[in-house]
Amino acid sequence: MKAESKHHAVACIEQAEDTVKELRDALTRAGITLPSLRIDQASLAREAPCPRIELGGCSADVAARLAAALRSAA
Repeated sequence: MKAESKHHAVACIEQAEDTVKELRDALTRAGITLPSLRIDQASLAREAPCPRIELGGCSADVAARLAAALRSAA
């Protein structure tokens, strides 16, 4: 991998990590926990990683609280 591509990949991964933290913090403030929230490891297994964020599954109650939080934010 070229140095420029490696730098770009590192920046993308750092941005994804920051986004996961920001989303987790925002959800926590809304009283919502998504235990499976994380960077999808398979999306990092490429020569030029392009991280995807995995929200994971949740209970119907958590999904309803998430929908209510999004509605009130709009």
